[in-house]
Amino acid sequence: MKPDFYETLGLSKGASAADIKSAYRKKAMEWHPDRNKSPDAEEKFKEINGAYEVLSNPQKKSAYDQFGHAAFDPSSAGSNFGGHTYTQQNGPFNFTYQSSGGNPFGGGGEQDFDFGGFSNPFDIFEQFFGSGGMGQQSRSRQVPTYKIQLSFIDAANGCKKEIVLDGTRRKVTIPAGVDDGQRIKFGDFILYIDVLPDKIFTREGNNLFVNQDITLVQAILGDELSVPTLDKPLKIRIKPGTQPGTLIRLRGHGITDVQGYGKGDLYIRLNLSIPTHLTSHQKELIKELGL
Repeated sequence: MKPDFYETLGLSKGASAADIKSAYRKKAMEWHPDRNKSPDAEEKFKEINGAYEVLSNPQKKSAYDQFGHAAFDPSSAGSNFGGHTYTQQNGPFNFTYQSSGGNPFGGGGEQDFDFGGFSNPFDIFEQFFGSGGMGQQSRSRQVPTYKIQLSFIDAANGCKKEIVLDGTRRKVTIPAGVDDGQRIKFGDFILYIDVLPDKIFTREGNNLFVNQDITLVQAILGDELSVPTLDKPLKIRIKPGTQPGTLIRLRGHGITDVQGYGKGDLYIRLNLSIPTHLTSHQKELIKELGL
């Protein structure tokens, strides 16, 4: 009996996209064959990636929630698929997957969602984690890896680059949201992403953080501030009595998720800037105010 995809990732059926992504990260790291030397690690790793590929795709997840594993079985009445089985070798490992020939949502076979088509598990893992060197010795003999350095803004917004590989110029499109250490496969080669740090933004997942200094007067009385975003500066209003360290959240102004799950948020951290040099008159005024 095939394992339940939700149970494989340790989730309940109502799990959100973020829950699925987080659970996959944890399980895949635990069972990757290069880290886990137990005899069943390879099979477990394949199950984890198979579960993630279905549950992370809205169409596949919807079909699985409705029909279960029958949605991917060409012989099942709930499938309406048909297809072929293939075997792909990745280093010392073989992975079997299927291509489907139909569309359960109508429209014939021209919109093939490939519900039964589990990709090579290492492809998912490398896109998600950047591989981190695991299994690289066996895979590097097949696909050469090159390093590309990107500015923080180029990585966040996506960009087009022209690179030279073995004397040949190649044009590549870097998707928005790539992170430092990730690897992207471009057919016959892989690009290792090296993202330079930024003076303004710091990244945590798909969220961005910016430090914004405010004066004592602004903190007490409130004010309108211009804050940086990935696109253009935005004006925000801070309330009177704002406390040092306050975080202001701007929804949807963070990093575009490289897997297509929308955007993260931008957090403005308000830091109180205390003057170090005051005139005698300024000192007297502060004393009068009792601050």
